[in-house]
Amino acid sequence: MAVKHYSSRELNALLGHFNIPKMQYGFRPLTDGYINDTFLVKEGHNPLYILQRVNHLVFPNVVGLMGNVQNALRHLDDDDYQKIVLVETEDGGVFYQQQHPDLAYWRLMTYIDGSTAYNTTQNPKIAMEAGRIIGTFHMLLEKARRSDYVDVIPRFHDLGLRKDQFVVALANASPDKLQIAKNAIQFAKATLEKLETMQMADLPIRICHNDTKLNNILFTKETYKALCLIDLDTLMRGHFHFDFGDAVRTIVNTAPEDEQDHQKITFEQDLFKAFVEGLAVNGPFLTEAEIKALPFGAVLMPFLHGIRALTDYLNNNIYYKVAYENQNLDRSLSLFDFTKKALAQVNFMDKILAQTLTPV
Repeated sequence: MAVKHYSSRELNALLGHFNIPKMQYGFRPLTDGYINDTFLVKEGHNPLYILQRVNHLVFPNVVGLMGNVQNALRHLDDDDYQKIVLVETEDGGVFYQQQHPDLAYWRLMTYIDGSTAYNTTQNPKIAMEAGRIIGTFHMLLEKARRSDYVDVIPRFHDLGLRKDQFVVALANASPDKLQIAKNAIQFAKATLEKLETMQMADLPIRICHNDTKLNNILFTKETYKALCLIDLDTLMRGHFHFDFGDAVRTIVNTAPEDEQDHQKITFEQDLFKAFVEGLAVNGPFLTEAEIKALPFGAVLMPFLHGIRALTDYLNNNIYYKVAYENQNLDRSLSLFDFTKKALAQVNFMDKILAQTLTPV
C-alpha cells in the first residue's frame, strides 16, 4: 500500500477542525506504524499533540473503533497509568471526517512530554516495565463492560481465518511469488497443523489491546518507567495470551521485525523472565487456565503476524505499508524464525510462569 504525503498546509487545515488554539503548527511524520498516517504536532520545537489518520480501509467501522477508544480511556487513568486525552473537534466529536479531496478520518490526541518508545530492547528494566504496564492496562479494563466494545476487525487473531485467507492467497498468487516464497509457504503449512493441535478453550474474554508490540508502549526517557499503551485501534474483546504473545515477540527478540539475518533473531530468556516478573508486580489477575495458555500465545502471535505478512506478500502488498517489494516476505520469514525459536522454549516458559505468576 502506497504512503500518502501531506503538506504542512494540508495538516494545518485539518487541525482547524479541532478545538485547539488557531496558529501555524509544525509537523514531524512518525513512521514506525504500518497502518495509519501519524504526525507529531509542534509549536516551534515543543511537541503538543499526535495527529493521526485512521486507515478506514483496514478499519471500516471508524465510529465503532473510536467508541472503543473513548470507552477505554475512561478507565485508563490511574496513579500508575498515564492518561491520554482525545481532543474534541469543534462540533464536539472525537474525530473529524474529511470528505474532500478524499474520504479520510482524523483524530487528535495529547502528546505525553518526555516520553519515548523502543522497537526492541536489551534492557531487562524495559522488559519488566512493559510487563507491569500491560498488567496494569488489563486490571484497569476489568471494570469495562464487554458489551460496550465492538469487534473492529472480527476474528482478528483467529487462526482459522488466517489459514483460510492464506489458502485463498496461495490459489491466486503469481507463479513467481509462489516460487520466491516457497520456504515460507512450507513452514506456514507445517506450523498451522502444529498450532491447530495446541489451541486452548474456555478462556475468559477480556478487553485486550491486541497489538502490544514493544513500540506501542511509552516510557519515560530518564528512568525507563512504562507510562501507558498507545495505538488503541485494535482494542476489543480477546484473550490475554494475545497481548502476552505480541509483547513477547518484540521484547525477548532483540532483532527488528524484518531482520534478514536470522542468526540475529533470538529468544532472550533473561528478558522473558523480566517481562513475566513485571506482570507479577500487579498481583494475581490471571486464571490458572490463562497462565497455562501463555506459552501458546508466545508461539501463536509471531506466527499469526508472519502468515498475515506472507498472505499480504502473495496478494501484492495491499494491507501493510512496504518500503520495498519483498518487505512483507522478509517480515514473514523473520517472524517464522522467531516462531520456531519460541516453540523450542515452551518448557522454559512453562517453568518461569509457574514459578512467577500466581493464579486468582
